[in-house]
Amino acid sequence: MALYTYIHGECPVRIWGISSGQRIERVLKTSRKSAVIHDLSDLKSNDSVLIFDGGYLFDDRLIHYLAATPDLILQREADGKRIAVAAHVSAGLARRALEMIGKISGVESLSGVKTQTLATLPISFQKNLLKSASPFVLPVSAGKAGDLERRLYDWSYKGVTDLITKWLWPVPAMWAVRQCVRFGISPNQVTLFGSALVILAGVLFAYGQYGWGLLAAWLMTFLDTVDGKLARVTVTSSRFGHYFDHLIDLVHPPIWYVLWGVGLTTTHPDSGGWLSLALWYIIIGYVAGRLTEGLFTWRLGEFGIFCWRPVDSYFRLITGRRNPNLILLTAGALWGRPDLGLAAVAFWTAWTSLFLLGRLGMAAYTRLTRGPLQSWFVDPDETAGKRSLAVRIFTKHECLP
Repeated sequence: MALYTYIHGECPVRIWGISSGQRIERVLKTSRKSAVIHDLSDLKSNDSVLIFDGGYLFDDRLIHYLAATPDLILQREADGKRIAVAAHVSAGLARRALEMIGKISGVESLSGVKTQTLATLPISFQKNLLKSASPFVLPVSAGKAGDLERRLYDWSYKGVTDLITKWLWPVPAMWAVRQCVRFGISPNQVTLFGSALVILAGVLFAYGQYGWGLLAAWLMTFLDTVDGKLARVTVTSSRFGHYFDHLIDLVHPPIWYVLWGVGLTTTHPDSGGWLSLALWYIIIGYVAGRLTEGLFTWRLGEFGIFCWRPVDSYFRLITGRRNPNLILLTAGALWGRPDLGLAAVAFWTAWTSLFLLGRLGMAAYTRLTRGPLQSWFVDPDETAGKRSLAVRIFTKHECLP
């Protein structure tokens, strides 16, 4: 049995350079779940079909959920009315389901086909983006294109991340993403340029050119935000880009710190034995922290250690990763003491890694005594309180029109 996709009444308005129908096709193509069909009469009796109203912008999670859930009609609630916007039905019911798309509730449901609304779907937690956000289906129009692009961009942004990525980069990164779409620049091209900056920053650090090196490093961290957002809003991520980006992110920070230390042997030759000790603290702490995160995900909770409890999400803002450590290095360089900047990185990396190890131990104990762990994002209002600071910072509970 094959699964096909049919777009009904596609709106020509483009959101981040693509129409709603094209976005649906790209989302489904990433999982190879469906092929596009333009005439329902081409369906065979044992086929099934996904029918989408092309006048709406659909949350990626909804598209995947519909593809995995047969015999379903999705309705959108607006102004107290329910309107059918998508369906997953067998070939024999395709024509009747299509007639229901765009209709207000009141029409009897198809036999054996259940009806659901956004409020009844269990897909609020986004593991890949480390946040909780309600699924959306938004009407597309030329007048709302700008707002829809902002909504889609906000949706693509990680909820739990470092303080620089969360609060400094969003606005300039959205402008950069818009320019990339305008000039046809792909996420992989952004990633490759960022990787060149990784090398440039490292070389400059090694020669003691800390100011120029930090400029290259901060630009690289900015582009590291841009490529991911560009890939998500345009649905153009690739397997190569995904793994290459993650590999670069994983490997380059400790190399930067070592090369910073190499530069100190020239600019601060009296740094002596403490420099080697600091670098060992950084490398061991960095590896320990990464292994702790991986072990938690592998054995305790697929959602990741920073999504376990609110305190862990807060801690991710400042944990000894690249961007918080770059703040310390920048402060040291501006003060004229790049040696103290590296010493601060060593202390911060070691301390935050010890904290993560402690949290891993607490999680293991909780798993043994109380059973499987659950992320606080599954029910953030109940865990942290509906009006708590954690809910406001790390979740998205806005009412989408």
